[in-house]
Amino acid sequence: MLFGQSVFQSVLERLKAEDETDEDAEARAAHRVPGLATGLAFDVMEGVSAASQRVGQAYFDNLELDPAAAIAEEPTAAPPPEPVMPDHLARIAPEEIAAELAIAAADTQQTLNEKRRAFAKANHPDGVAELFRDNANRRMMIANLLIDEAMRRLPHS
Repeated sequence: MLFGQSVFQSVLERLKAEDETDEDAEARAAHRVPGLATGLAFDVMEGVSAASQRVGQAYFDNLELDPAAAIAEEPTAAPPPEPVMPDHLARIAPEEIAAELAIAAADTQQTLNEKRRAFAKANHPDGVAELFRDNANRRMMIANLLIDEAMRRLPHS
């Protein structure tokens, strides 16, 4: 059987021989392309309900039509707890922020930039809850002003 034929041709021959021995070969032949003894995608709709064969109907066959059942299954979620403002966000006076930054006369531009980044990491408005963004904005503005002023006072080289 394989001698002188490709593997594909030998598989087709074997499938054709198996189909001829089946008891219901005539019933399946109606779904096949003439001259091709294999069952391709033409047998896909076999066993599917007539209602599901209509376009778009298969989706609706799988829906659960009892809306009360869907409502009963949904768990009721407890409301999230109110966020608590961190202590450092309550300190918005310029003196308090200056004490946190600890700007000294010995600071260089590099150390001031490091202080700015560290302060922003802990106080940036994008990193706090919506309720506390005003305080975070105010703290960031004051810190940036203090650091900018300290940079202006640095000796220029």
